[in-house]
Amino acid sequence: MPDEPEAAGLLALIRLHRARGAARFDTRGDLVLLADQDRALWDHPAIAEATALLTRTARAHRRPGPYQVQAAIVACHAEAKSFAETDWAQILVLYDLLLRLAPSPVTRLHRAVAVRHVHGVRAALEELDGLGGALDRYPHFHGTRAELLREAGRRDEAREAGERALRMTANPAQQALLEQRLAWE
Repeated sequence: MPDEPEAAGLLALIRLHRARGAARFDTRGDLVLLADQDRALWDHPAIAEATALLTRTARAHRRPGPYQVQAAIVACHAEAKSFAETDWAQILVLYDLLLRLAPSPVTRLHRAVAVRHVHGVRAALEELDGLGGALDRYPHFHGTRAELLREAGRRDEAREAGERALRMTANPAQQALLEQRLAWE
């Protein structure tokens, strides 16, 4: 099993997520978005180990699978010195690969966030327009849409999407974040 590339990809993915765990919530237990996380709280040796595992696996097997690609996406975030230095173009390429390997509406939603950083908010909203039917009951779709609409200056639509996400969310930390975003309107 250690020689199985997808097992190594999953292990790297888990390690990368765990390495950022200390920065995901503030002292009150509220969610901290990736852009606002204190990267000094991240476990940088664990990030280096996980990315080294991912690199070794990719070189040895040259057989990318969904877990390896997901880990590579998280590694792009984890290796960036700041949110502003994130290699969004590389992340977009990786999402395109992930869509070929394991297509899903949720992956398309995440890809739309990368599109926003590479091609702008209008292009990202166009990506989301095609997902409404598939993700209509998914609160993260409406939350993401609310953020993009807010950025595009479409306040009323943003509020409506944010309220819809809030109604669909049972997680208290996510509810608090959505309520905070709605209060900014």
